[in-house]
Amino acid sequence: MTGRIPGISKWGVAVGALAALGVMLSLILMQRLSVTQELLARQSQDSGASALEAKTIARQTQSQLQDLTARLSVLEVRLSEVALQRTQLEELMQSLSRSRDENLVVDIESAIRLAQQQAQLTGSLEPLLAALKSAELRVQRTAQPRLAPLQRAIAKDLSRIRSTPLSDTPALLVKLDELVRLVDELPLANAVSTLQAGRAVAALKPRTEDNFSSWWERSWNLALKDFWAEVKDLVRVGRVESPESVLLSPEQSFFVRENLKLKMLNARLGILARQLETSRTDLNAAAYVMQNYFDPGSRKTQSALSLVRLIQSQTHNLELPRVDETLAALATASAGR
Repeated sequence: MTGRIPGISKWGVAVGALAALGVMLSLILMQRLSVTQELLARQSQDSGASALEAKTIARQTQSQLQDLTARLSVLEVRLSEVALQRTQLEELMQSLSRSRDENLVVDIESAIRLAQQQAQLTGSLEPLLAALKSAELRVQRTAQPRLAPLQRAIAKDLSRIRSTPLSDTPALLVKLDELVRLVDELPLANAVSTLQAGRAVAALKPRTEDNFSSWWERSWNLALKDFWAEVKDLVRVGRVESPESVLLSPEQSFFVRENLKLKMLNARLGILARQLETSRTDLNAAAYVMQNYFDPGSRKTQSALSLVRLIQSQTHNLELPRVDETLAALATASAGR
């Protein structure tokens, strides 16, 4: 028994040491486990707090999202209203623009037609040129593509009118007034020129009149002169182009002159009324009367006929140019509204 004690003691010591080591390890593990549990508990508490906080944040986020969704819906409604208002505003602007263009076209057409009437009454192109220039400036200011054809038409009519020669109407009227004044001075074809008869008698006067010294010879010479003058007054030899002109009585001669004046006045009224064909007809009739009833060899008759022919030629330049292209473009612009 005594001999086994040392071996048992060794094993006991070893076992005790192992037990002590196991106890120590157990204590250490328990300590670590306790620490771990505390950590886990803390982490669990922290996780719970985080989860609670996350839930709170999630709720706040959801509330904010709902608020944002509501605001977005309101913004979408407002945006649709703004889009609708913009569309309505654009339509209104287009309507106003079309209305403005239509009013512009109507104003231009009225102004041009009024200028045409003024040009017809005055015989001057200035009212028509002024109206076309004003219309061209107004169309340029609008800068509307749909009015571009109108602008081109106005430019063409302006260029054509500026290059058109036009007679001076007041000057023609003055010439007609001069013709009316000359009518009373024109010698009729059946009238005997006493001046020419006097000159013929003077031609028969002897150059040696101063040499007659006797009273008898002077008396005879004077009687011969008187007789020759009376004969010249009774008889006239000449070529008659129009036999009826020779048979005119003094009363008829008066009416011939008055009729000629009337033709001149009618031609004047025709020019003022822009009835140029009527004026030319009256001037032709006046020229016929002058050629057939008045002395064609007289300088006054020849001057009057030349003046009539000059007026006839100048009436062809009284035709006012038309603005058909501008009016057609205005009609197209009005129809395209």
